[in-house]
Amino acid sequence: MRRFWKEVTLEQSTFGYAVRLDGRPVKTPTRNELALPTQRLADAVVAEWDAVETSIDPARMPMTGFANAAIDRVGPDRDAFAAAIASYGETDLMCYRAEQGEALAVRQAEIWDPWLKWAQGRYDVSFVIVEGIIHKPQPVATLEKLHAAVAARGTFELAAMAKLAHLSGSLIATLAVIERAGAAQDIWNASCLDELWQEELWGADYWAQKNRNDRESEFLQAVQFLDLLGPTT
Repeated sequence: MRRFWKEVTLEQSTFGYAVRLDGRPVKTPTRNELALPTQRLADAVVAEWDAVETSIDPARMPMTGFANAAIDRVGPDRDAFAAAIASYGETDLMCYRAEQGEALAVRQAEIWDPWLKWAQGRYDVSFVIVEGIIHKPQPVATLEKLHAAVAARGTFELAAMAKLAHLSGSLIATLAVIERAGAAQDIWNASCLDELWQEELWGADYWAQKNRNDRESEFLQAVQFLDLLGPTT
């Protein structure tokens, strides 16, 4: 779509702050009203639309993209969406380790154990630590409590959490982000531990680094989206 509008504004609606282009409502891909729950997020979305010079490039409008996903995909079936995010807890990255005694296992324990301990204290859960890649189930009570923690989140939060879980492979990392348990960059780096370890051993690969940098950018965009849902700090 080419830019046809001169002015981007906001208008209060039933669903929050609705975006208007020359007074006309902006629609999501499934033709719902693009309305945001907070002023800060609405301002960020307006800025994205206002920055369009000639044609819309979705890659340059991440806040709009997350909002569209929340409205079109999460809203119609929040329970199923929350369950899909919570399922990452069944095979959480941070629970799968190298064989005991290997140098990588030592690094994994150093970086990942603090996040596991945080989750254990925060949600009153326990985890099964697995050596190797063969799946072992986590305690049922743990999965139920983590699912409840995800399901308690709002529609717009879930849209960002889905991206965080997909990119990190870790429900623990995702919950740590949304609970502000640590710096987002540290949490991202923890989720890339195995990649970074291989890079230390064998040297950097341009395409692997580019792929990780691209994923990092998406991860931090999801973090920004969550920040815009909260109050001004």
